[in-house]
Amino acid sequence: MTKSFSEASVLVVGGAGFVGSNLVRRLVTENAAKVIVVDNFLSSEPENLPADPCVSVREGSICDDQMLRDIHDDYDYMFHLATYHGNQSSIHDPLADHQNNLLPSLKLFHHLVGFRRLKKVVYAGAGCAVAEKTFGPTQATRESDPIGFEMDSPYSISKLVGEFYAVYFNRQNGLPTVRARFQNVYGPGEVLGAGQWRGTPATVWRNVTPTFIYKALHKEALPLENGGIATRDFIYVDDIVSGLLLCAEKGIPGEAYNLASGHETSIRELAEIINSLAGNNTPMSILPARTWDSSGRRFGCTRKSKETIGFEVNVQLEEGLKRTIAWTRKHLSFIQRTMDKHLSKIEMRS
Repeated sequence: MTKSFSEASVLVVGGAGFVGSNLVRRLVTENAAKVIVVDNFLSSEPENLPADPCVSVREGSICDDQMLRDIHDDYDYMFHLATYHGNQSSIHDPLADHQNNLLPSLKLFHHLVGFRRLKKVVYAGAGCAVAEKTFGPTQATRESDPIGFEMDSPYSISKLVGEFYAVYFNRQNGLPTVRARFQNVYGPGEVLGAGQWRGTPATVWRNVTPTFIYKALHKEALPLENGGIATRDFIYVDDIVSGLLLCAEKGIPGEAYNLASGHETSIRELAEIINSLAGNNTPMSILPARTWDSSGRRFGCTRKSKETIGFEVNVQLEEGLKRTIAWTRKHLSFIQRTMDKHLSKIEMRS
């Protein structure tokens, strides 16, 4: 338990989402006095949140002017996790991405200028936005590495410009922003089909790990785009939450910190581990490469985060996948309900 959050007042924007709801649960165990969640449930479900007296929910977008007016200078920490999930939805509708991804960051940071009680504002950045776009040999992406202009999606653009604004408001106005750069987070609480329809089947088939686990548990073929040669840095959600708290407690305003495992795992290897753990013997389905995705290989460097804020990964991939599979088995009926509400739209597009 961390003293910094005991009796603290905390705002979590996007707090009903996958990472946000796990963070809210941790803050409850850390004895936070008050946890206010702002969420429009565009890509999340109210059931994600714990029923606890210290947790209050304000339904709506942080872009809403009245919502912002109701946020006063009485918080110790803020976590800005709201986003437009994810790459494919943003490609389908760049304007919706701007409205629900980039604009919330700008409006929130602008509103917070002049707050005095606030110790830290932690912004969730995206490792995919800053990593080199390559299928060739690569190295772990450092926080100080140069950033290119070639982005795969409006989502990446929004997350990157969100970082620019975090730095700008820190330097111009002294806003204590800290950037936490996520890699590929997985774990309990990521619900397929959560939230509202966002125009593509990616509304249901969200990230690769929950998709693979659901299909493996149903003895279906796991889809391997481009043969699964792409690599990612998979990090368990409990470790991400620990990293977020460390960013808030020890992070230096204006700085960025990678929240990563530091290990490169291919999508094929991920599929093989999940099939093995779930007892799925169905052969995998080899699909063409995604035309929009040039981020072939990437993983994050953990040196700075370890040396400066003490961040380390505690849950290794296979153990994390075991826990996630167990959680998914337990919550299959809930997950199926969230998926089913979109099935007619998927069928109309197929």
